[in-house]
Amino acid sequence: MTSDCWDKARGELFRVLGANNFSCWIEPLTLQSLHEETATIEAPTRFMRDWVSRNYSDQILRQLNAAGAHAARIDLRVAEQRPVAAHAPGAATEPKPRRNGRNGENGELLGAPLDGRFTFDSFVVGKPNELAHAAARRVAEGGPVTFNPLFLYGGVGLGKTHLMHAIAHELNARQPGLRVLYLSAEQFMYRFVLALRERQIMDFKELFRSVDVLMVDDVQFIAGKDSTQEEFFHTFNALVDQNKQIVISADRAPGEIKDLEERIRSRLQCGLVVDLHPTDYELRLGILQSKAETYRSQYPGLTLAHGVLEFLAHRITTNVRVLEGALTRLFAFASLVGREITLDLAQECLADILRASDRKVSIEEIQRKVAEHYNVRLSDLIGPKRVRTIARPRQIAMYLAKKMTTRSLPEIGRRFGGRDHTTIMHGIRKVEELKASDHQMAEDIDLLRRLLDA
Repeated sequence: MTSDCWDKARGELFRVLGANNFSCWIEPLTLQSLHEETATIEAPTRFMRDWVSRNYSDQILRQLNAAGAHAARIDLRVAEQRPVAAHAPGAATEPKPRRNGRNGENGELLGAPLDGRFTFDSFVVGKPNELAHAAARRVAEGGPVTFNPLFLYGGVGLGKTHLMHAIAHELNARQPGLRVLYLSAEQFMYRFVLALRERQIMDFKELFRSVDVLMVDDVQFIAGKDSTQEEFFHTFNALVDQNKQIVISADRAPGEIKDLEERIRSRLQCGLVVDLHPTDYELRLGILQSKAETYRSQYPGLTLAHGVLEFLAHRITTNVRVLEGALTRLFAFASLVGREITLDLAQECLADILRASDRKVSIEEIQRKVAEHYNVRLSDLIGPKRVRTIARPRQIAMYLAKKMTTRSLPEIGRRFGGRDHTTIMHGIRKVEELKASDHQMAEDIDLLRRLLDA
């Protein structure tokens, strides 16, 4: 009975979580017993036990009960180490490398699972991302390190994570023995804290400094976390000194990450820093066409009317995830109701997404609204005058332009009389600092945001 329930639950977990997540986190688990409404499950390592507990325990319990287990709770434990395996020749000193940066017990190099969909073949290249794509390709070739680190930054849904997964996939395919470790900054911090708690900090240092390629996603997460930043800095230096490749991603440029230590900021800027710009119409259309080809094979009976993809590329400009999600919903809806995918069906099915995409604030609109609110001339707001009555509204307008649009700092600077991006950055930081203590300014900004969102 126990074995049957576990097999059924594993089969459903494979379907729900996908092959990559299943092979990384579920397949290594063993169901030891079902007793008094408790399912006792063993994981091979502490890290895996803790990760599964945080991320998958609810789903495991749900699928076990669906398979007839009648369990009320899960008891996740670490499997007992067998002395023979622990002292096998070479096991503790030189674990055998495996793909995706995953090794055995003692030299565990367990990073985040890679998404099989995120390859270079599935990445649609256009002007906004061509430099980032070319740089990622160069790193993925695995030759001599030419720029270290490669730092990719941009807003949500512009392809940073896709490119990082693609680099890892390509490196694993070209050099299967390479120790490639991909993980998020949050996972880096979690493993560091765990190592401190378990008094295994030397193991942590040895693990992270023995990799050939280190890839850290969303590095802005460690900003303000002093101990984690300290360890990240030393890891970074150790790998650079060994001429090992580092790839980093963030939602903004190194100089714009608040509470990031200056020495780390400086180190991150010493390599190649590449901005993934917001998508343009041509790139969005290319992404939709590529995705639609995939869906045509999944839904062979559906007809896609002319002009639908062009309509979506024109109307949905927020980010690629929203765009792809809209197309996924459209094909699924058309399949369920058995209708051709037309413009009318798209407007009916995607009404909420289209409404949300309709409202976009421009820098010019922000400037006009701020000038009206503070009763200053628009020409003065973007002009060279530095008197306080103009300079402060100008900084607020810069702050709102950064928060409410997808424009880069250099582009915002151009719209404010050709100012340098460092001037824009200074204005934004000044407003962020003053908001905490200046109640009136905080109220003004809140009012302006509501007026611009209306």
